[in-house]
Amino acid sequence: MRRQLIHKGRRNLCTTIVANRWSPTSKTCSDCGAVKAKLPLHVRVFTCDTCDLVLDRDENAARNLLALAANCTTGTGVAGDQDTPRVSKPREADRKTRRQRPGRGGRAGGASLPHQRQKETGDRRQDTEARHAPR
Repeated sequence: MRRQLIHKGRRNLCTTIVANRWSPTSKTCSDCGAVKAKLPLHVRVFTCDTCDLVLDRDENAARNLLALAANCTTGTGVAGDQDTPRVSKPREADRKTRRQRPGRGGRAGGASLPHQRQKETGDRRQDTEARHAPR
């Protein structure tokens, strides 16, 4: 998804801003900036203990991401410094976990399509018939 967004953005001369995967956008108050220590996923409403803001959790995170993007484009935000070198991703989180081996047909676990299986069994039958044929 990220690769496609970056590609389309470059093609249309747009800037793509990627937020840090671990930034606490849903735990941070979009009004005063206070950060909650814990906010379980089942809690869907964000309530700030400092300024008493009550807001949907997703909308709060969206407002924080919008502020991050605004800071990045104006160059005033810490995350907006585009000249900083890339740091390796923690635990290689964006790396694919499964790789295909060549010669397996591109299907997971080497599975084949039904018509391929029929052809293979048909080929085996011909081999066994040839072995048992009288000479």
